[in-house]
Amino acid sequence: MKKSRSWLLRLIMLLAMVGLFACSQETPVEKTKAAAASGNAATQAAGQAAVDAIKTPMDQARQAENTLENSAEQTAAKIEEAMP
Repeated sequence: MKKSRSWLLRLIMLLAMVGLFACSQETPVEKTKAAAASGNAATQAAGQAAVDAIKTPMDQARQAENTLENSAEQTAAKIEEAMP
């Protein structure tokens, strides 16, 4: 008798777990609606973050390039002055 109760209890627990898991699933229509509602703002924020992440190092690289170019021009001018 205890084996049958144990089996019955396990079966009920398994069905309850499957039922809870199935209830938490979203339908494709619900997923689409949720994505459309939050997608635009999230996409724009992520896009802007990506642009900022690229823009800042590029600006720093341009500044370094300008500094090196100016230094090279000054060195070339000094060399020309030193040559007779």
